[in-house]
Amino acid sequence: MNAGRIQREDALKHLCNTEAGGRRPTLHSLAGALNIKPDNTGALLRDMDQKGFVSFASGELALTPKGRSEGLQVIRAHRLWECHLAEETGIHATGWHARAERREHWMSPAEVDALSAQLGNPTHDPHGDPIPTAGGDLAKDGGEALNALVPGRAARVVHIEDEPANLYAQLAALNLRPGMRVEIRDKNEERIRFSADGAEHEITPILAHQIEVLPLPETEVGEGVETLASYQPGERATVLGLARGSHGSERRRLLDLGFVAGTAVEVEMVSPSGEPTAYMVRGTVIALHREQAGLLLVKSAEALKS
Repeated sequence: MNAGRIQREDALKHLCNTEAGGRRPTLHSLAGALNIKPDNTGALLRDMDQKGFVSFASGELALTPKGRSEGLQVIRAHRLWECHLAEETGIHATGWHARAERREHWMSPAEVDALSAQLGNPTHDPHGDPIPTAGGDLAKDGGEALNALVPGRAARVVHIEDEPANLYAQLAALNLRPGMRVEIRDKNEERIRFSADGAEHEITPILAHQIEVLPLPETEVGEGVETLASYQPGERATVLGLARGSHGSERRRLLDLGFVAGTAVEVEMVSPSGEPTAYMVRGTVIALHREQAGLLLVKSAEALKS
């Protein structure tokens, strides 16, 4: 593929994302996103202007309908390919973005539509970003950074920023994902302590800023929901379902093992090393690592009776 076309598509993608975020793109913001010199960025924009992808008619850099359409097509390909990697491969979450960055330039609109149909036409990628429709519509999901959440108020994770890669790797290592129910326990200028589907975490404010949440209505049912990882030997619970962010083979394996909604589970024992833990499920003892148990949303048997 022509290197100039790839650079133009990367530029259009940046301009679309900037526009979707309610910000104004500039020559310097584009130069930073593409990691090229401002002089080269100016030449790129002149070429894109001549070909009808951008316009300076209003005195500011803006996308034309043609440019917006092509940029959203690239974003659609990228986010659908990330869904494919999450659902149908064993590639770790930290590898999704870079692979999708390469693949997005090589897919035709027909191939993108076919992939979407194969995946069940998802509306969001594994990070929580909305996927543009084939018609060019892009949903706007409003949220706030985890830092802004008031201690004691429950919220749902709607997006986890996957750039820069070094910060995302730290969040991925904690197994944080969209769909989790979170609540801040306490916070200060150096640390934020919070629970995510029952598991306790402590991170820096800069990491918390990468997590976007939507506060839950005060009346939403869900109090007492925990993950199986928080249970101790002898305790019993009932499976409510899998965490919304569980993907691919790990999700299928847990379902195949019998961890479906309504199933009773009892913690049998923890190995001397602390990993794995044995659980009694449908008359069978099954060993799970803490990370796997953390994907199972449960409620105690006593809580369900009350």
